[in-house]
Amino acid sequence: MHVPTMAEMMAKGDNPEILFWVGCAGSFDQRAQKITKAFVTILDKVGVNYAILGKEEMCTGDPARRAGNEFMFQMMAYQNIQILNGYGIKKIVTACPHCFNTLKNEYPELGGTYEVIHHATFLQQLIDEGKIKMTEAGSFKGKTITYHDSCYLGRANHIYDAPRKVLEALDISLVEMKRCRSNGLCCGAGGAQMFKEEEKGTTRINFDRAHEALETGASVIASACPFCNTMMTDGVKNSNKEDDVQVLDIAELVALSMKN
Repeated sequence: MHVPTMAEMMAKGDNPEILFWVGCAGSFDQRAQKITKAFVTILDKVGVNYAILGKEEMCTGDPARRAGNEFMFQMMAYQNIQILNGYGIKKIVTACPHCFNTLKNEYPELGGTYEVIHHATFLQQLIDEGKIKMTEAGSFKGKTITYHDSCYLGRANHIYDAPRKVLEALDISLVEMKRCRSNGLCCGAGGAQMFKEEEKGTTRINFDRAHEALETGASVIASACPFCNTMMTDGVKNSNKEDDVQVLDIAELVALSMKN
């Protein structure tokens, strides 16, 4: 896939409509790379003028700050802000709620103010504008799907309806878990827990959460966060249900269901 970088765009004198912020998971994690590819496929099909930073993109610093290393967070943030401001970036779209929250809510006080949109909201806008059209016999038509609310998308930024509206456009049956929306349960990865050693307890949070999702009887667990995707996938495997239940990002569901 050819994905344009800001450096290439600027060399040609072009200015993209949006900067797609890929994030660490979307860049380096093999599973999350599929989400990145799906989202890029959608952008290409719809004809959105976009670019990425490529090798110039650093981690937003979210895990460092959550783990208590404020110094490292600010170093990373300043470096990113310098590059973003240098390119005159105004609008950023990202598929990671952690990147979204940090860029939107924490960068302004360090001099980086942008319009930051999560891909759930962006996809909903494209569907509402009629730019994304689903095939009549979509891959997931009539299937039962449950959606897991990411903490940084839901409780931190109150985005509950956008991902659900995206899923409803697929003509599926949406079932909710007992704990959902503002009462949702964390997947267990946030707050830099993804990178920490385990602490002793009776069960892992992601096992609990995956069990709640499986109880709905859904054949697909939808998420809008690469960390949640990993945790839910591990939880489904722990219940030996990986052959029956798929864990997919909303971008993957849309990419598989939209008209060419």
